[in-house]
Amino acid sequence: MRKVSGVRQYAKKFVSNVAVEEIPQALDHLGVIVSLMEQDKGIRNLMVSPMFSAEERRASLASIAEKLKSSEKLAKYLAYLADEKALSALPQITRAILASYLEMKKRAKAVVTTPVAVSAAFEADLIAALRQRTGREIDVEYVIDPSLLGGVRIKVGSTMYDTSLKGQLGLLKDKLIEG
Repeated sequence: MRKVSGVRQYAKKFVSNVAVEEIPQALDHLGVIVSLMEQDKGIRNLMVSPMFSAEERRASLASIAEKLKSSEKLAKYLAYLADEKALSALPQITRAILASYLEMKKRAKAVVTTPVAVSAAFEADLIAALRQRTGREIDVEYVIDPSLLGGVRIKVGSTMYDTSLKGQLGLLKDKLIEG
């Protein structure tokens, strides 16, 4: 499988050809296709293996798009990616489309990793603090990771805020190694 370059350009092409109000549904459908590719080795092989022709890929994608009731624009875009042999990068392209969409809507996505579920009060305070810090509305996704032991790890775009005990111990270890 070859590495696909130009992920941002593929995402930009999609965003420039699809109406803003259609992007959320298209992202949902792309997410389903990405999940299918990740969960089913046969579908993944069909999408990326050189053993299958572009016509076979296009036909399969058209069938999936039809079952999802996807827009014609999304179906054409998937056919375009098949022709460009860029389907192996569909997860990265989908993330880039989401980032572009959030940028257009002046929103940001935060992935908050905690060792336990958070309270509603903590969530409200966290969203308010992130909104103030970024100047954007925040969509939050929570991930529970008991290995953090305490604190939180927050990723907003490419910025990481790590106040977890695990992260702090890692910093201390690095400083001790440096001397």
